[in-house]
Amino acid sequence: MSVFQLEDIKKEFKHGNTSEQILKDIDLKLNKGQLTALVGASGSGKSTLLTIAAGLQKLTDGTISFGGQNLSSMNDEQVREVRAKHFGFVFQHAHLVPFLTVQEQLELMIDTAELKWSKKDKQSRIEDVLKTVDMWNHKDSFPENLSGGEKQRVAIARAIIHEPEILFADEPTASLDSKRSVEVMELIERLASELNITVLMVTHDNDMLKYAERIVEMKDGKII
Repeated sequence: MSVFQLEDIKKEFKHGNTSEQILKDIDLKLNKGQLTALVGASGSGKSTLLTIAAGLQKLTDGTISFGGQNLSSMNDEQVREVRAKHFGFVFQHAHLVPFLTVQEQLELMIDTAELKWSKKDKQSRIEDVLKTVDMWNHKDSFPENLSGGEKQRVAIARAIIHEPEILFADEPTASLDSKRSVEVMELIERLASELNITVLMVTHDNDMLKYAERIVEMKDGKII
């Protein structure tokens, strides 16, 4: 079942009196609980498409539909609210707040999503999620005391703590060695399957494609 749709997406960047079309007539549907990998050469438009889909960048033309809503017709504040409550994000680097413990990273995300959970429910959810990513024993650790793979697992925990429907992942294993990359991808694959989270992931690593249920290739701003 399709839960997220991109229709006739176009993106142009203007350079003085000229413009460059980065995305050209993109149509893409994301299905519930499916892990979709976006692949293609550098400059093909993968990351641009992901950031537009996630509401982090504005499109030039087209329609983005989610949950019966047209995100492309919303103002910035309305998009921010959808993003905070329904989307999760994992990037190449974990981007953890250096002065917050693992548990506090997740508490901050819950507050950002403006979830009206009781203190007990909040703590229970944090414990469940950190156990899911095998980081509960590190709940009081600061980022400087974590390995690269551990930081990325915390970043994934932070991305799903508010129970998002869509997880956007931009090169989530690019900064990791092969062993840690496998651990992170196995985790993302399991989240999609067990928690029924829809995942859109950009990757250059062909070894990671075996974890994707669907592979979408881009070239010169188009899906081929």
